[in-house]
Amino acid sequence: EVQMMESGGGSVQAGGSLRLSCTAPGFTFDDDSDMGWYRRAPGKECESVSRISGDRSSYYADSVRGRFTISQDNVKNTVYLQMNSLKPEDTAIYYCAADEAFLGAVVSKCGEGYGADFWGKGTLVTISS
Repeated sequence: EVQMMESGGGSVQAGGSLRLSCTAPGFTFDDDSDMGWYRRAPGKECESVSRISGDRSSYYADSVRGRFTISQDNVKNTVYLQMNSLKPEDTAIYYCAADEAFLGAVVSKCGEGYGADFWGKGTLVTISS
């Protein structure tokens, strides 16, 4: 069974940076698969933040484009999310997810059974103004 493991969450002031990491031992990250990040802000629905395919094509939500950068290390089966110029509205639980085909662009819930084959437990990111 694939165990997704996130790290790097925390609390920073607006304008600061954080880097999230997600490892997926046992998951084959090839040209046909996706890894990425979702988030769930307080009182809001699950949102797709960014995803990357094995062929390195990537997607960003409009709200984070130009501030966040997703990258991958296929050897380590790890995906990173570099988050710069953070805003209070970026405060959320960030979930790593992986799929052997495509990550869902719109999911009704962040978690197992919704839009991805595998989910992490989430890491909290808090941005203060």
